[in-house]
Amino acid sequence: MIKAGENGNDRSVTQTVRAQLALRDLVLRGELNPGERVSELQMVERLGVSRTPVRMALVRLEEEGLLEAIPSGGFSVKTFSEKEVFEAIEIRGTLEGLAARLAAERGVSRTDLRNAADCLDAIDDVMRRNPADIDLLRYVELNARFHDILIGMADSQALARQLERVNALPFASPSALVPVQSRSPEMNYILSVAQDQHHCVLSAIERREGARAEAIMREHARIAHRNLERALTNQRDMDLVPGSVLIKRRIRA
Repeated sequence: MIKAGENGNDRSVTQTVRAQLALRDLVLRGELNPGERVSELQMVERLGVSRTPVRMALVRLEEEGLLEAIPSGGFSVKTFSEKEVFEAIEIRGTLEGLAARLAAERGVSRTDLRNAADCLDAIDDVMRRNPADIDLLRYVELNARFHDILIGMADSQALARQLERVNALPFASPSALVPVQSRSPEMNYILSVAQDQHHCVLSAIERREGARAEAIMREHARIAHRNLERALTNQRDMDLVPGSVLIKRRIRA
């Protein structure tokens, strides 16, 4: 029964979102194995929703890169090579670098600069604690917020859409590999380097230094590269990587 104030279209959208979230959760938790075929009817039964929301959810997860269409019909769970994961992080760094350059060259409002600075002040407050007492959940939240503010500064919907697509891959988002570095004895140093890069890119944007802003954000993504390299050699660290069940690791000596 549709509630007052809710029309059929609203309900359909809600069901689609719920189906999408539930399906993504099945994929990321490994309940649907990499390479496994995922059919519409199978998911209707498993998720307990009608075919239309399931169909839309399958299409959206394909757009996000977590599923891929197969010639015989339906979809299969995407498997990622180590190379593809590194490339996804590199692409994010390239796109964020472009966003920083556009922001610097086009100029941003004092309000946007103040919002970004306030966010960095909040991260500084988190990091003033002893390493053992750092609230990583709060850090992840603020880190994601700063990156979102940065993308907004570019004022480019096309660029924002491409970044949204890359960040939909669970291991490629700005904070995806922070849990891995939390197990490193160098955690405080790595977080300090990342935060210094945040301050430097904001300064470059304010000074209208486009090339410098772009270079800083591309280098910033290298921290995630380093964290991934660490995780790939340690199963306990790998278990902390979002979507690690989708990554096909190469055999190491």
